[in-house]
Amino acid sequence: MDLFQLTTFNADASEKSHIAESTDAVDIVALREENRRLRKVCQALIERVETGGRSDGAPYAAFERSVLLAEQVRERTDELHRTLDELSQVNTRLLAAKAEAEAANLSKTKFLAAVSHDLLQPLNAARLFASALETHSLPDVSQALVGHIGRSLKDVEGLIGTLVDISRLDAGVLHADKAPFAVSTLLDALAEEYRQVAGVRGLALHYVPSSAVVESDLALLARVIRNFLSNAVRYTEQGRVLLGCRRRRDGLEIMVGDTGPGIPEQQRDAIFLEFRRANHSSSAHSRGLGLGLAIVDRISIMLEQPITLASRSGVGALFSITVPYATSAAPAVTNTRYAPSSDTGEDPLSGCVIWVIDDDQAIIEGMQALLGSWGCRVRAAATVSALEATSDGERPVVLLVDYHLGEHRETGIELAARLQRRYPGLAAVVITANHEAEIKRATREAGMHCLLKPLKPLRLRMLLGTLLNKT
Repeated sequence: MDLFQLTTFNADASEKSHIAESTDAVDIVALREENRRLRKVCQALIERVETGGRSDGAPYAAFERSVLLAEQVRERTDELHRTLDELSQVNTRLLAAKAEAEAANLSKTKFLAAVSHDLLQPLNAARLFASALETHSLPDVSQALVGHIGRSLKDVEGLIGTLVDISRLDAGVLHADKAPFAVSTLLDALAEEYRQVAGVRGLALHYVPSSAVVESDLALLARVIRNFLSNAVRYTEQGRVLLGCRRRRDGLEIMVGDTGPGIPEQQRDAIFLEFRRANHSSSAHSRGLGLGLAIVDRISIMLEQPITLASRSGVGALFSITVPYATSAAPAVTNTRYAPSSDTGEDPLSGCVIWVIDDDQAIIEGMQALLGSWGCRVRAAATVSALEATSDGERPVVLLVDYHLGEHRETGIELAARLQRRYPGLAAVVITANHEAEIKRATREAGMHCLLKPLKPLRLRMLLGTLLNKT
């Protein structure tokens, strides 16, 4: 290579080197500028994160706190799920225990409701014997003892009846059997019964009869009015008791008033609760479980017939229940007012032939004693064939038959219907300790009368007097 070529080559190389150096310098400057810009962006982002997380600007504090909170939430969520599982298991056990307790309680109440017949049978027989004794001529001391027995049996009857009623209500086996009837059917008998009860306490009972026809369950309504009368007699030391009615636009208001101590206003709601009574005297006359008005309140709700109470302390109290008027006529055989003598001046019960059918021997003997003391000619047995074998051809005028006549036997209604076909004109009274509405309805539809055990002698006598007067 000559000198010119060498010089030219070196010049070109120097120029290229200068250009490369210039290019590298530009790239370095650009990179530095880009790096500076990225640093500013990064710094701005860091400052934004720090100032957005916590006010003190501690780096990564928000992130750390978020992680911690997330971990705590996860732990609490797991703990909550475990607790919910445990609560679910406990709740399942509680539901099972509750169901078992309710089943046991229902079984108890159904059992007591079912055995009420067996509970009331011996009590019914005892009441019949005691009532028969009261009609005998006895020395004064013996007569007083008989009176004490009768009152004690009545107290036992009231307690058992209350417990059985509560059981029936709890078990849901007590239902209303509403039908039209003359209110005198109920009130005449109650007035006569409690006139004697009030007389023993030295009280007067003032009764105002009514000719109204109402629609209700006669037996349940009787339970309500009987409770009102019992309380009035029990808590009234002197004065009188009132039983009467007042016609209202929405129904007949049946009222029971007294001249007793009255009920303070603050106690008027509490006395309708179970096992609660007014704070009156603790004399022997005020014995009771405090369930009477609780049952009355529940019966009132069942019948949809409201109860009211008006009272003034030291003056007296007035309980009432409003019963709707009947929309149809009452049966012609509903009046049970007892006429002690017929138009000829003779007692209609004297010498009348009455048949009694019951599978309990004590009841048979008790009915024979009671009806015999009233002058009736009584034929009592467990079967129709036994009655007819001892009847000497006498036709019965009235049949008193128990509803439950043992297993695999016809009911009292069926037996009475069969005898009515054999003896036309035979009046039938079905007697039962079963308060089911179906039995009362079936008896009424068959044109028969129904009496509940324990049998109340005065109620029976009034009904017999009415039937025999019609015959």
